[in-house]
Amino acid sequence: MRVPNSVVLPVGTHVDCCQEQEVAEKTRDIMARITAMLAERKSNLAHFIDNLEGSEEPKFYVDQWERLKEMDSCTLTILNLVAVNCTDHCDIKKLEATILEHVKNEELFPEVVRVLPPVYRHVEAAIMDIAQSEEMADHGMMDLQYLLSKLSQHKHLASLGRELLQDILRYLHRIGLVVWYEEIKHLESTVFLQPTFLITMFKLLVRYRLVQQLESIS
Repeated sequence: MRVPNSVVLPVGTHVDCCQEQEVAEKTRDIMARITAMLAERKSNLAHFIDNLEGSEEPKFYVDQWERLKEMDSCTLTILNLVAVNCTDHCDIKKLEATILEHVKNEELFPEVVRVLPPVYRHVEAAIMDIAQSEEMADHGMMDLQYLLSKLSQHKHLASLGRELLQDILRYLHRIGLVVWYEEIKHLESTVFLQPTFLITMFKLLVRYRLVQQLESIS
């Protein structure tokens, strides 16, 4: 709700636990709740903005007013909910196809047709080579400066600078090829070339009923 031009695809899981009629009813209910939530948010923002504009000393609230106006101008596109049975491979493929169909929609994602500089492609290919090399550890973690030195050894990338690499890593992070938490101080110098490692680690640490499982151990 705070990111300009966001596109959200609601996904309903556990279809296998519901009757067909239930799935249709729950889908309508969820979409109605989302619509109501967005309308309430819009109304609340308008109310807060009006209050600030009508205050006795509006100049003291300029920062808040600008922030609220910025949030009010953010568009949010909600796509139709997709109901899936996560135990059914066909449903997973259906979800994948739906996501790809939406992502290729130029009206939803105008930047999908943006042409990237060749260096982006060269860096992406080089990072994939490094990630798949035998010397790469299973965790796929690599120091940012060391990654830069490794990339500089590749053809076309001898003059690659740290600032340009960071711009490219932001792009690769957005598309999910790598994970780079530049906003976290302790992780800003670490690039995860194997995002699946993080998923595996989180699955071990973040579990359903984890507290109860731990308490059950004598």
